[in-house]
Amino acid sequence: MNMEVTEDAQSDRYRVTAGELRQFIERFERLEAEKKDIADQQKEVMAEAKARGYDTKVMRKVVALRKRDKDDIAEEEAVLEMYKEALGMS
Repeated sequence: MNMEVTEDAQSDRYRVTAGELRQFIERFERLEAEKKDIADQQKEVMAEAKARGYDTKVMRKVVALRKRDKDDIAEEEAVLEMYKEALGMS
């Protein structure tokens, strides 16, 4: 049994068609444009919140916290309190 990959079989694996490649590139570019649009919309939301007196830095922290597991947050806060006590910051 010959375990070598023939040159023809290898070239089939890497065969590229211009049409398929163009589709991948264009899909990726559309996603990049959508990502930019979403980022612009997020900036607008934060600008509106800031104009109404909200602290956007704190809002971003709340958004980040909402993504995290509650147990991880509780553990981090417990360690933070312990460190603050050790430094006389409580």
